[in-house]
Amino acid sequence: VQLVESGGGLVQPGGSLKLSCAVSGLAFSAYHMSWYHQAPGKEREWVSTFYTDGRIYYADSAKGRFTISRDNAQNTVFLQMNSLKPEDTAVYLCNAHNTWSEFWGQGTQVTVSI
Repeated sequence: VQLVESGGGLVQPGGSLKLSCAVSGLAFSAYHMSWYHQAPGKEREWVSTFYTDGRIYYADSAKGRFTISRDNAQNTVFLQMNSLKPEDTAVYLCNAHNTWSEFWGQGTQVTVSI
């Protein structure tokens, strides 16, 4: 199983980035897909989840600014991040989970700075 994130980088405050997580080795449509982030010296925090039944949830910090989507044909989950703030700086990790198993990607760095 592989989860490979991409799309991170350096962006100015107020800018946008779109993260992607390409998944292989599992039945993608059978997994709930989530994004988490982890800033230096801090706990890993949940950002958003796209459930297999179509339900979508966001952390309060992401509501109104971030949009999660998934393409089951491409086995990919996305996170569109707009109006980025310095406090969004973190490693963003992709997570696949269901009742029986859970997998993580290695993460992609997002840095929001002037």
